[in-house]
Amino acid sequence: MLRLENVHTHYGLSHVLQGVSLTVEEGEVVGLFGRNGVGKTTVMKTIAGWVRPTSGSIELGGESIAGMASDDICRRGIGFVPEDRRIFPGLSVEENLKLGLLQCPRRPARESREKLERIYQRFPRLKERRNQMGTTLSGGEQQMLAMARVLVGAPKLLLIDEPTEGLAPMIVDEIFSIIGGLREEGVPILLVEQNVHRAVEVSTRFYALERGLIILEGKASSAADRKALMESIAV
Repeated sequence: MLRLENVHTHYGLSHVLQGVSLTVEEGEVVGLFGRNGVGKTTVMKTIAGWVRPTSGSIELGGESIAGMASDDICRRGIGFVPEDRRIFPGLSVEENLKLGLLQCPRRPARESREKLERIYQRFPRLKERRNQMGTTLSGGEQQMLAMARVLVGAPKLLLIDEPTEGLAPMIVDEIFSIIGGLREEGVPILLVEQNVHRAVEVSTRFYALERGLIILEGKASSAADRKALMESIAV
């Protein structure tokens, strides 16, 4: 589904990604873990086209997307839920969600309505607040809205960056429950999350990143691999 091979990314003279290689297969939730500042978010932004890679290959379903504009990458099926959520000010919850429908501009109106209703079934809080301004929601509700806005476009693969940062424990449980549900439905996900212990529970495999390089790959089902992960990032 997704393949990165020897990807390098710079911010000016700063060499942030120094040869990242990873894969996400159909139906997998793959965790990408590491300390703050090691390049995890840059990996996500590079895949999504928010930052251009300096070199290396990025493929979605065998098609090269490296260096494409972010809107083209989105239309090809990669949905990105960024850390800062980017809720559109001045728009209601439903208006934010309808913007997500623009990812599939040729979808029939009835199909769009059905997709929106399914999103409301998954996120009942958002249905209750459908006419409320998106920026007036709580932090946890804004995170749900950011995820729902991407999901309404039916992406082939999800990139989710730090979905539980700063949220109350009860909301954290809800967010991980949603991610677990997406895994059960076979939605491929690349997940960056500081709450490593919880994230591993919903992951299939994981990678550890350090100074722009993958230093470890493991299976979430392996106790030895999980131990090596915790040791590598000192969690």
